[in-house]
Amino acid sequence: MSTEKLNINQWAEEDRPREKMMTHGAAVLTDAELLAILIGSGSTKETAVELMRRVLAACGNNLNELGKLSLEQLCQFNGIGPAKAVTVMAACELGRRRKLAEVEERLVVRSSRDIYNCFHPKMADLPIEEFWVMLLNNACKLIDSRRVATGGITEVVADVRLILREAILGRATSIVLCHNHPSGSVRPSRHDDMLTERLRQACEVMNIRLMDHVIVTDGHYYSYADEGRV
Repeated sequence: MSTEKLNINQWAEEDRPREKMMTHGAAVLTDAELLAILIGSGSTKETAVELMRRVLAACGNNLNELGKLSLEQLCQFNGIGPAKAVTVMAACELGRRRKLAEVEERLVVRSSRDIYNCFHPKMADLPIEEFWVMLLNNACKLIDSRRVATGGITEVVADVRLILREAILGRATSIVLCHNHPSGSVRPSRHDDMLTERLRQACEVMNIRLMDHVIVTDGHYYSYADEGRV
């Protein structure tokens, strides 16, 4: 038996995802078939589609979980080397950016859910904490969102002065603070409470409205505004 691996061009025509896409459109392809097009070939033991089916199965057939895998984790799968791993990671990153672009286009902040939907694509897969500030105009439309601090797994220090500087430079009349908890817990820490109160007081002095401070995890969030704490 030959041990030479088959690339997609050597498959039976009805099994080729590229031809399937050209004939029927991308929507009919499975996630594994789409990923197989990107990586191009499998191994001596399995096709590219079979390989990606195995990888997806290990992620619960969930593309969000696939997007959380690091280069090292992807390379642990037999048949995936650095080049294929980078290709998969690039595809997942493009998916995140497209989702983020759709959310941010003409975004008007009406609720904490709007804030969560904006930041979830940015923060859901992060292994460390990051603080971001949303700059809003009088109509609560998004001017810009900017990262103001990044740090460790459990805590990061955000500077109130830096946050207000971004608001002033961006000519924002309202701001929203948002950060993630990589641990998955949405419960605010004592540091989160202290920062929120300091920022609220500073915004009062500068006549800038602090609309909310939202803590994001993958699937859940905590809103200071919803809890009546800003």
